[in-house]
Amino acid sequence: MRNFLLALIALFVAASASAREYGNYDRKRLLTVSETPSGKKYGFDGAYLDLMLNDLSAHARNYPPQFDTPRDKQRATEDVKALSGMLDIVINVPAPNPELLVRAAYLNSIGHNLDIAGSADKAAAIFQRLLAASPAHPQGNYRYGSFLAGAGQAKEALPYLEKALAAGVADAAYTMGMAYLTLGDKGRALHSLEDYKRRQPGDTRVDKLIDAVRNGTIEIKRTPG
Repeated sequence: MRNFLLALIALFVAASASAREYGNYDRKRLLTVSETPSGKKYGFDGAYLDLMLNDLSAHARNYPPQFDTPRDKQRATEDVKALSGMLDIVINVPAPNPELLVRAAYLNSIGHNLDIAGSADKAAAIFQRLLAASPAHPQGNYRYGSFLAGAGQAKEALPYLEKALAAGVADAAYTMGMAYLTLGDKGRALHSLEDYKRRQPGDTRVDKLIDAVRNGTIEIKRTPG
């Protein structure tokens, strides 16, 4: 199940998506290969990877994704599929880099929002692998909690979001507010959203959402996904 918060929340999701065209990227720039005494060593251009992830996130971190054109969505989907396979090369080693693991997991959660078959299971498996090795990883807990909340598992998401919030990830408070709304607990939702506002006073978009929760004008709808 995917959870949708309609009415005002739908406006926030749309507003969070970039209005610009999804970028054109040269995926060959990502994978680096170097010779070592023990053989070839594969790596990633981290800065270029983050550039692509930031663009993908702006358009598809939530469901449904927001693109200017169907062609943009198609290009993004092709990038996610290719990136997922490339990241598999560098994370399927005995001791993978935790930062690559969290990026690979997040990428596949975006793939889930783009309706790429198998992406949800793959994202969950990588998140669980990351957190088994690094249980306190702030972004790992935040991204996994956000993934679970977006996949209709709000109750299961909360412990991860709470751990991320305790580690200083302010956005976790916002996602907790969304999760509590889907659970029908508007009191805790309001508390979390107000906590987010205290942590991120510059994000004025949340003000209307807080007002909507107080006034009882939020509509919650569940649809299969």
